[in-house]
Amino acid sequence: MDELEKSAHKIFKLKYHFVFCVKYRKDMFLDKDYCETFTYTCKQMEERYSMKFETIGFDENHVHFMLKSLAKYSPSQLFRIVKSVTALRMFKTYPKIKDELWGGEFWSDGGYVGTVGEGVNADIIRDYIKKQGRKGEQLKLFEFI
Repeated sequence: MDELEKSAHKIFKLKYHFVFCVKYRKDMFLDKDYCETFTYTCKQMEERYSMKFETIGFDENHVHFMLKSLAKYSPSQLFRIVKSVTALRMFKTYPKIKDELWGGEFWSDGGYVGTVGEGVNADIIRDYIKKQGRKGEQLKLFEFI
């Protein structure tokens, strides 16, 4: 079972399920190097932003992940942080992506976030993320637990 987080006068356990879509629904995550770079970037963000990526699953044009975070970040702040840091890393590592994504933005404006409860709810979401598929090959799944 996950441990409770403690901060000053608070004790909490916050988990979210996020879905980010690539701009123009481009099939960027068919390239395993892009998946690995995204995952590596998320791992680097964990310590800096005090967050934990529990599970990441890729479909060809979007990514699902379960994220555990501190209470100081709202879901919209987490959207902004993860989208901006991962997009900057992708453009820096693969400059040719800007040509494929005409406007120079990696992620579409929207996305999905849902809270994840304890026990069975978390297991159902993890299973859903694991079952995300990609065209042409099996899902690339990264677990950080």
